[in-house]
Amino acid sequence: MKSEKEKMLAGEPYDAHCEEMIAIRTKVKRILHKLNVTEYYTENFQATMNELCPNSAKNVHLEPPFYCDYGENIFAADGVFINFGAVILDGAKVTIGRKTLIAPGVHIYTARHPLNIEERRVWEDCLPVTIGEECWIGGHATICPGVTIGDRAVIGAGAVVTKDIPADTLAVGNPARVVKKLNE
Repeated sequence: MKSEKEKMLAGEPYDAHCEEMIAIRTKVKRILHKLNVTEYYTENFQATMNELCPNSAKNVHLEPPFYCDYGENIFAADGVFINFGAVILDGAKVTIGRKTLIAPGVHIYTARHPLNIEERRVWEDCLPVTIGEECWIGGHATICPGVTIGDRAVIGAGAVVTKDIPADTLAVGNPARVVKKLNE
């Protein structure tokens, strides 16, 4: 029988409020607290960052405060910059391509909740999010579960991305829609 964490990672419905999952998030919150109060550019900060996000490149630039559910499901590549106040709910894999820039207040969600109240009381599931290389995600943008953003795409400030965005495009609005082809 699978644990709730194994179900979550497999994209299956799971109980996010069981003891196992609460214990994992409690441990992560302790690491996040340490990260968010440690001075940047110190060995302690980098060690804490590596503990929180062991599957990310060592040269990810993260400006605290930062918040996530698990950390280990964040795969940020070389040269990624994540500005103040980012939130990544990483129940599923979140891939951020190299040299992508994430502005202040960006939220990336993998968790989904059923519309039916009875179901919502007992389970949720997650879908992965993929952000390509050299993207720019504008301030306070929200990226929803299951979305893929192509390489070099730009997401305007405040956009709510509910569907895939092709490479080399500018997407804005709520819901985000492509308004311009870039690099032509």
